[in-house]
Amino acid sequence: MIKKFIDKLLGKSAGSTQGKSRFGKRQEVPAEVHKIDPALVDERAKNVVTTLQQAGYEAYVVGGAVRDLLLGLRPKDFDVATNATPEQVKSLFRRAFIIGRRFRIVHVVYGRGREHEVIEVSTFRAYMDSAAAEQVAGNERTSKGELASMKHAVDASGRVLRDNVWGPQEEDAARRDFTVNAMYYDPANQVVVDYHNGIKDAQKLTLRMIGDPVTRYREDPVRIIRAIRFSAKLAALGFKMEAKTAAPLIESSKLLADVPQSRMFDEMLKLLQTGHAIATVEQLRKLGLATGIYPLLDVVVERADQPFVKAALQDTDRRVGEGKPVAPSFLLACVLWADVRDGWAQRQEGRHGQRPQPPFPALQDAIDDVFNSRIGDVSGRGKLAADMREIWMMQPRFDKRTGSTPYSLVEQARFRAAFDFMRLRADVGEVGEAIAEWWQEFSTADDLRRQDLLEQVREEQKVRQRVRLRDPAAAPKPRSEQPARQKQAAAESDDGDGPDIEADAVPPDGEAAAPRKRKRRRKPRPVGGGSGGGGSEGGGSAAGE
Repeated sequence: MIKKFIDKLLGKSAGSTQGKSRFGKRQEVPAEVHKIDPALVDERAKNVVTTLQQAGYEAYVVGGAVRDLLLGLRPKDFDVATNATPEQVKSLFRRAFIIGRRFRIVHVVYGRGREHEVIEVSTFRAYMDSAAAEQVAGNERTSKGELASMKHAVDASGRVLRDNVWGPQEEDAARRDFTVNAMYYDPANQVVVDYHNGIKDAQKLTLRMIGDPVTRYREDPVRIIRAIRFSAKLAALGFKMEAKTAAPLIESSKLLADVPQSRMFDEMLKLLQTGHAIATVEQLRKLGLATGIYPLLDVVVERADQPFVKAALQDTDRRVGEGKPVAPSFLLACVLWADVRDGWAQRQEGRHGQRPQPPFPALQDAIDDVFNSRIGDVSGRGKLAADMREIWMMQPRFDKRTGSTPYSLVEQARFRAAFDFMRLRADVGEVGEAIAEWWQEFSTADDLRRQDLLEQVREEQKVRQRVRLRDPAAAPKPRSEQPARQKQAAAESDDGDGPDIEADAVPPDGEAAAPRKRKRRRKPRPVGGGSGGGGSEGGGSAAGE
């Protein structure tokens, strides 16, 4: 009795009780109870588990794959957990790579090219109390040298910067985030190991955080985004987030300001490219997190109801559901297209006292402004930016369907992405449906049919020209009365070096442009004769700028 009283005063009783509940109680659930269909388990994941077990290590399929198997779904990704260290895992497989600094894991690769499959293998990690961890004053970037020798480190706010201390399975389960993601499945004996009643929560369709949610969000604020992602993914199955898990989300979201921007950018892409983009937007609004997570994500949520952006989100979800690849460059190009389009029109028209610009440089400058204001240096200057730029720069070229332009355009590496982008624009009425259908047929036709399609365009242009000549109101204005943008387009020749933007194409703001007027070519003057300085055919056209 006295000992209990002393223990209570010293806090030992509370501490021991907390320790027991923290690690849960091991339950081994047999196949007749969990009813997982072994046929749904990927053969490559089985191979990884078997190879590790035959080498004398513990190994299990773990995480979301077990959750999906319990629900009767075929998982898209398989992760494996083991008591083997990353170096020991790597030594057992021909194509295995150790990645990561914050959490060191191994990627075991099967196949090559687009058909390759990666099985992610992690080592059981010890549950480390943040109070006992080494502390640094800065973040991953500012404290890189200091962190190099540390295995478990946190910053001043308690956010874990390093977590590479190995431990037993029960501690590994406790450091995972949600109960339904903390189960282990052994394909050999078909047993599920469950420490935190994950099977019961899966049956009750409940998403529940292991441990105290406030503490867990502080340890790793990205768990806030994971909570949103899982709630969106599982909402279609009827899952709901436990009240205690959801309550601290808004207040804890302030901690995301300390997460590196590159990691936030990657987490944003996971929200939008796992096949549940529309559901993610709904969850963000429902949870009161429509703004404040990440600036670019705020733009997505704000524009999600606009026809063009909504069509892009739906198309992304559809492609993921069909097992087709998706590119972040395409979706982000759709989300930010309104900024590019408006900036392009503004520069051509010379709004706000600006000098009007020719179409091509106006489009380039508009794109640069969007990268600077919306994306910054996180991923806006790498391959993603190059792909987005190509998609946008190809859009006006779809208006020119004469000469060699269609042939060269369909040979571009990013033609399919640019065409799909234009196709979405046609679906929402921003581009004529006939143009989208013409390019669809031209891109797949043989040479003879392509010649017929080009002749069809020439005939249509002749008809439009005759209509304009008959209608005095549609007659072209004198050059002195034309807007600067139309003067520039009229000055460009078909064989110039400028962009393939036709004068009679509809500009981005929907205003009809004047018909093209071929500029008469002058014969070159002899060198030294006259005051022109040379015989440039383009004069002051955009091709020479």
